[in-house]
Amino acid sequence: MASLKPLLLIPVENQVRELDPKLLLACVAAQRGFSSIIGSRREMEMRIDAFPSSIYLSKSMTVRSLLFFLVARRFDVNIITWDEEALVHLPPEIYFSRRLHPAAIRYVTHLFAWGEENAELWRQYPHLPPAIPIHVTGNPRSDMLRPELHAYYADEIDVIRSEFGSFILVNTNFNHVNAFGADMNLFKPVKAPGQTPKFGRAARGMSREYAEGLRDHKLAVFEDFKRLIPELEKRFPDHLIVVRPHPTERHDAYQQIAAGCTRVRVTNQGNVVPWLLCAKALIHNGCTTGVEAFVLRVPAVSYRATVNDAYDAGFYRLPNALSHQCFSFDELCGTLGRILEGRLGAPEGDERFDLVRRHLAEMDGRRLACDRMVEVLDRIAVGPAPPESRSWTRRADRWVVQKGLGLLRQVKSRLPGSHNRPEFQRHRYPGLPLDEVRSRIARFQRLLGDDTPLAVEPVTATIYRLRVA
Repeated sequence: MASLKPLLLIPVENQVRELDPKLLLACVAAQRGFSSIIGSRREMEMRIDAFPSSIYLSKSMTVRSLLFFLVARRFDVNIITWDEEALVHLPPEIYFSRRLHPAAIRYVTHLFAWGEENAELWRQYPHLPPAIPIHVTGNPRSDMLRPELHAYYADEIDVIRSEFGSFILVNTNFNHVNAFGADMNLFKPVKAPGQTPKFGRAARGMSREYAEGLRDHKLAVFEDFKRLIPELEKRFPDHLIVVRPHPTERHDAYQQIAAGCTRVRVTNQGNVVPWLLCAKALIHNGCTTGVEAFVLRVPAVSYRATVNDAYDAGFYRLPNALSHQCFSFDELCGTLGRILEGRLGAPEGDERFDLVRRHLAEMDGRRLACDRMVEVLDRIAVGPAPPESRSWTRRADRWVVQKGLGLLRQVKSRLPGSHNRPEFQRHRYPGLPLDEVRSRIARFQRLLGDDTPLAVEPVTATIYRLRVA
């Protein structure tokens, strides 16, 4: 009799960005006999003691991950990781200090890379464990860009086109200076004039010089975009201007602009893919959506009225290189005019396509990134299981950790929110009704040609179990 495969734990942090791709991964894994728990990362990590021995598909290995990794290994959890932020990343030395922690990575058994560029970046890390395998699989988010999966968003596309008609999409990424919570910016607000601002969470791993320069650059570009939005409305009267803020940005500044306009809408609804497929053009500055637009063959323009190559070339090179670049409002309007008239499409050129192939694995191949990931998981599942100590000290250790987690859950449930933490969690992961989760899984199964009977059950209000029925 074949042994049961380990349970997959698939955490989701930003719902609009991650949930659909990770539901796809869970569906592909179910074809190979895996059951999955998928949902809110925060809640899943707080309940790690409630799950049997499993494989946890982490989305990062930062210093924040370390405590959870320490706890998870107490419950025989095998930690496999990719990095959601490794596609468009900071220069290596800053990326390493922000996104990789030398102690946390020692708890990871396998790494999944977006592409060869990501794998090469990790190989440069001085604290990379020598035996850790790096699998260049791609990422579930890149799967959602493939033409064969566009039909997944058919209903959303119909709704967007019906409600918004012909529109220009403006995607923002000012979460370093316009974050949902003030402590999440590069610098916290000062309490009195003349004080030196303290680092915010976004500055983790940066020198003060680098963080101050990035803050000044992002604030300047933020001002450029605040001026740009109402001017676009005036210059292109036949189109709506749809502003889509970064998932962890505040919307206030954009809502104030929209209140003074007649054809500006602000929304962060749903995944960005159907919005890109409906848009006549995308405007951004160094945003990952510039990469997604290029793969989807949607015309994208990087508006670079303010230039600082120390950051633009070191941080935002990929999305800017895959876009038409405009350095003034008049140049932007000329480029947009040609796009809207049908005389200019998505950027072309062998150099750009080669760049994408280095960053996104096998986008033109027959297999999905999810297929390649599950093949690795299959090999891990049939390999020797990690030894589970049943000694008295081991059982006592787990009991203490379990009680500690229970106490922490009780304390957190009673604490008033600080820095809008509960509000931010709802902003980042509002959750979905169970019927909607089931509907999304059924759509994926139809596109995959998969008739495997699946059961989808609630674990909590924001976590779901997907298993072969």
